[in-house]
Amino acid sequence: MSIAQTLKELGISLPPVSTPAAAYVPYVQSGNLVFLSGHIARKDGKPWVGQLGVDMDTAVAKEAARAIAIDLLGTLQAAVGDLERVKRVVKLLGLVNSAPGYTEQHLVINGASELIAQVFGERGAHARSAFGVAQLPMGAAVEIELIAEV
Repeated sequence: MSIAQTLKELGISLPPVSTPAAAYVPYVQSGNLVFLSGHIARKDGKPWVGQLGVDMDTAVAKEAARAIAIDLLGTLQAAVGDLERVKRVVKLLGLVNSAPGYTEQHLVINGASELIAQVFGERGAHARSAFGVAQLPMGAAVEIELIAEV
């Protein structure tokens, strides 16, 4: 099944690239690698705010990470023209707005990892890091960046 068919089956339509909120570009290609800048969690067009262990639980944050993965796919498509050109999703880096003592960052970022695997199959198996941080831009609950090979 093609990536476009998989996305349709999942009920996902890819969004356009978001305008950067600061002094950076949404993506850069260097050689065969495409580096996507960090994307923050958004809900209804606004930052999806929250701090894990204070006012958001792991299940909701996992949904936020999945939403970020959809945004990342939209940016990746804009960068490469066609997601079928992606040979491999190389790495995800996930940052989770975490209170002291919160330790389920890896489960939150699974929301993105699982969707990437669904969409790309074997090409979506990636290396990953998941960190807890004291705060993220605009109070976002989650931020994720992606590296892909084309």
